[in-house]
Amino acid sequence: MDFTSSLDYLYGLQRFGVKLGLENMRDLQARLPQLQEPLPCIHVAGTNGKGSVSVLLAEILKQAGLHVGLYTSPHLNCFTERIRIDGVAVSRDAIGVLAEIIRLNSEDIPLTFFEATTAMALLAFSQAGVDVAVIETGLGGRLDATNIVDPQLCMITPVSVDHSEHLGSTLAEIAKEKAGIIKPGVPVVVGAQEPAAEEVLLSVAAACESQVVLSGRDFSWQGKHDNLTVVVGSDRLHGLTCALAGTHQLDNFAQAVAGTMQLRKMGFTIPSAAIATAGENVFWPGRLEWCSDSRVLLDVSHNAAGIACLADYLEKQNIKRIHLVSGLSGERSPTEVLMPLVKYVAAVYAVPVSYGQSVPTGEMVAWAENQGLPVYEYSAAGDGLAAACEDLGHDEHVVVCGSLYLVAELRQRALDSHSTMEFVPETL
Repeated sequence: MDFTSSLDYLYGLQRFGVKLGLENMRDLQARLPQLQEPLPCIHVAGTNGKGSVSVLLAEILKQAGLHVGLYTSPHLNCFTERIRIDGVAVSRDAIGVLAEIIRLNSEDIPLTFFEATTAMALLAFSQAGVDVAVIETGLGGRLDATNIVDPQLCMITPVSVDHSEHLGSTLAEIAKEKAGIIKPGVPVVVGAQEPAAEEVLLSVAAACESQVVLSGRDFSWQGKHDNLTVVVGSDRLHGLTCALAGTHQLDNFAQAVAGTMQLRKMGFTIPSAAIATAGENVFWPGRLEWCSDSRVLLDVSHNAAGIACLADYLEKQNIKRIHLVSGLSGERSPTEVLMPLVKYVAAVYAVPVSYGQSVPTGEMVAWAENQGLPVYEYSAAGDGLAAACEDLGHDEHVVVCGSLYLVAELRQRALDSHSTMEFVPETL
């Protein structure tokens, strides 16, 4: 199967929608011996920051000289980004081979898109013989397709309300689903949490007799991006740099470092120099990413907690007026998601998300009008971005946010015209 055919096959599985549960993965695992072999891994769940923590941790391990697999989702520009080995996306040819193996062994199993992709990643890491893999969950945790792994370490980033239609309507319910990755006796590093979520996570960890390394109690950070100190227990790492913008990324970096310290206790050789180099070199596109002219800011934030981090970044950068190009996916509400940005908005450009379920642009228009904001409605995201750029005044900026798929679509338009990046939209 070539790359194009493999994508046709995988996207064809979207007819099964989002299905939380492990039955399909267990059935497939029973048929593929390589999926039954132990895979040293770190399992990462949470609502916001789990991708960043995964990327940071994988970069640290790579800089330490380890052979590292990394599985994240969704991708931003090309499907191959989801499965990386030593920081390099697997080839298109490899995707074709992996997809064919999964297809041949699952003809009577109603695999979803995400289940098939997860199986491909685990198979790729097994074939490559990685020393360790960093596995990011999809929507949840307990019933997430990735939860067939047997991790050496679990990581849970901040939990907030999102995907309520699948995970529950309260923070406690969602936290319980995320906590489902915690395994008996396996340490878990927990990022900063709201009290309701923290109570659930600590309760589940106690029931599993799992050691908890908790943000604010067991690890913290001090300083700023170019002169950072991370404190983990009695260890203090001074003079670090974090290349990812935003205060929230310092939280994520500290959590990745805390995870690293746990891995050291397990026998992994990870010099402090590897942590320092990883912080300087890490790259995670679409996360507070400025385009070449420094007037267009892209951010994949798509829930209230993520948008609050974006607003905090604007405040710290002394950005007072933005032209907001936004579209939302799924069942999200502009009122629930975008309110932290209102004080900065000069005008709203309501655009559709080009793939999956898009919140009607009329809802964005109504929200903006209710806030007393000028608003313009477009049938194509590119037209909205072009208009926002044309309308910019002195000391104003364009901000694109609300959906990863929207950022992915507009990223190529905003970057220089010689970019060879590709956008292949999909859903979990």
